[in-house]
Amino acid sequence: MKKLFITAAILMTTVIAAQAQRYCVIDTKYILESVPDYKEAQTKLDAVADQWQKEIDAKFQEVDKMYKSYQAEQVMLTEELKRKREDEIVAREKDAKELQKKRFGYEGDLFKKREELVKPIQDRIYNAVQKMAASRMYDFVLDKSGGITVIFSDPKLDKSEDILKALGVKK
Repeated sequence: MKKLFITAAILMTTVIAAQAQRYCVIDTKYILESVPDYKEAQTKLDAVADQWQKEIDAKFQEVDKMYKSYQAEQVMLTEELKRKREDEIVAREKDAKELQKKRFGYEGDLFKKREELVKPIQDRIYNAVQKMAASRMYDFVLDKSGGITVIFSDPKLDKSEDILKALGVKK
């Protein structure tokens, strides 16, 4: 009898605790795409990335030209000149790869530029979400665009429009 009473008490406590938790769902991808500043930042990032990619492509084309020229002249070169040209080709290719890593690698220039342009927008969204969650007393705010898989959410729980209003974005 005592075990049954304890089990019933634990079950009721769990049910009450589950009902007391409030949550909502947002879609950060939708929010970001609705913010004009984000679109502008993304356009700037794309332009910078294209410019850097062209610069890198030009370096690799130069290496390719050097290699083709070397192959054509290889028969007429002495061993010392062959080694010198091979070393030069390898050095240029290494430079191109280093530039590529510097621009697009982990924590490279593109990463830093993205952080410079996009992070302030993400921070504004996060602050708006935090403010809304505190004012409406939500315990959880789930993001249906990211890593959490939300199979179903009631549209009335989606507060993405409220976040956009808090950010001053009109749709």
